[in-house]
This record gives sequence, structure tokens and C-alpha cells, in this order.
Amino acid sequence: MELIQVEHLSHLYHKDMDHEYKALDDINLTVQEGEFVAIIGTNGSGKSTLAKHFNALLLPTSGICRVAGMETSSEANLWKIRQHIGMVFQNPDNQIVATLVEEDIAFGPENLGVPSEEIKKRVTEALQVVGMEKYRKFAPHLLSGGQKQRVAIAGALAMHTRCLVLDEPTAMLDPIGRAEVMATVKNLHEEAGITIIYITHFMEEAVMADRVVVMKEGQICDQGTPTEIFTQVEKLKKLGLEVPLATEVAAKLRERGISLPPYIITNEELAVCLCQLK
Repeated sequence: MELIQVEHLSHLYHKDMDHEYKALDDINLTVQEGEFVAIIGTNGSGKSTLAKHFNALLLPTSGICRVAGMETSSEANLWKIRQHIGMVFQNPDNQIVATLVEEDIAFGPENLGVPSEEIKKRVTEALQVVGMEKYRKFAPHLLSGGQKQRVAIAGALAMHTRCLVLDEPTAMLDPIGRAEVMATVKNLHEEAGITIIYITHFMEEAVMADRVVVMKEGQICDQGTPTEIFTQVEKLKKLGLEVPLATEVAAKLRERGISLPPYIITNEELAVCLCQLK
């Protein structure tokens, strides 16, 4: 089932002004219910602009964006769409509004008028899913960056969201925080069946997706499985993108005459193939 449909979507910043800028140019994209889609591209490629269309933070200059069959351009659909699509941004401090973790997670449902007993249940369930239940009475400023991002994810889950859009959620985190967030995202997709749209410039994170969408100058220039995308080493480098470290190492080893299969994109795959060499 298609959860998100984007048809010929374009977006202009500063429309009809001297410094008008086309951030998105004729985008066509569908996201299936339960899918994990990673979106990659250099700075200025349009990744974040596209993400903000998925829950109507931005509206198309032309074209259509639909969520669960509802057009984002219709104001009557706004709150329903934002219940379907939860967003987590780069800086966790910009998303936290309350003085206690549990109060922050309850903020969204409270604004929807959800009964208090149901809110308590949702908060507990969301904290359990992201592994933060023991921190429910903590002040958010006492948490690490990774923990704050997990609180932000829990806040979206408390809205009973069907899809999480994460816009470079680990960009400001240390390796431990990155690992915490990625483990949470992976669990939400595999165990809870949440649809994930994950924007990142860390290629090792994008390899976890079912599908990778590559953007350049406001357009989709390629998409496919992680293996299909990341084994195109030279093409990605010409786009200004890195490849996963395992793919880079495997390519260097092949140049030195070591026979390795072309599909290597993860550290685990590289380790297994190297152990099998005679």
C-alpha cells in the first residue's frame, strides 16, 4: 500500500522575487507502507526540502504530495497528515519543549485532546519502545544527544504515527549517540513495522534501508537497493558522495588483485568475504 505519493512536485523558495530558488524540480516518488527509504545527496540537493513536504511543513509550488491519499495542500487535511507522519530533526534541543521527559512526550497527544489515561499509556509505550523508560522523570538537559533524539522519536510515536521522517538525526551526535539512534530506528522498522524515511550523509546508515534515493540539484538522479546504489563507486564520487567504508576498502583490494565479490557494502560482508579467501 502506498503511504506517500509525490507527483511532479516542484518547490520554489522566494517565489516571484529576484533571488527565487528552485529547491525541488519535478520530483516523482512513492513510499510504501512499512518501507525503509534512505535519501542521500550533497548539501543543497533538496533532501530536507523534500522531507518537509511529507508532513506539510512545506507545500508544493507545483505538483502534488499525498499522504494516505490526502493532499498536503488541503488545510483540512493538515492535522491528520501530521498524525500519520512524525518528524525528527537534526538538533534534538530544538524539538524538546518540556522540563521533564514524560511531559515532552505527552505534549503532542495533549494538543490533540487525547484523554489523560490514554496519554499516560502512550507515553509509557513510547518510552519502552525507544528504551528510555527509566528516564521518564529526567530533565531533558541532563540527557546525552542520542538520548534526546530517542525522546524526540518517542514523542512522534506517542502521536501513533505511521511513518517517521528523520532529517539527519545523527549529524550532531558522537558515535555512541549515533549507534543508539540507529538501533532504535532499526527496531522500529523491523519490530514495529513503522515506515521510515531517513535522510543522512552517513552512508553506513543508508545501507540499512530497503531502498536508497539519490538526489542532485533538486532532482532524483537514481534509486535502488543499497547494493545497487553503493556498488557504483565512481558514479557516487562524481556526485560528491562518499561510499560505505567497506565498499571503499573492497574496491581498493580488488585494484590490488584480490578477488572479492562486487556486492560488498557492509563491514560484516567484507569480513565474511575476507575470511573465505584462500
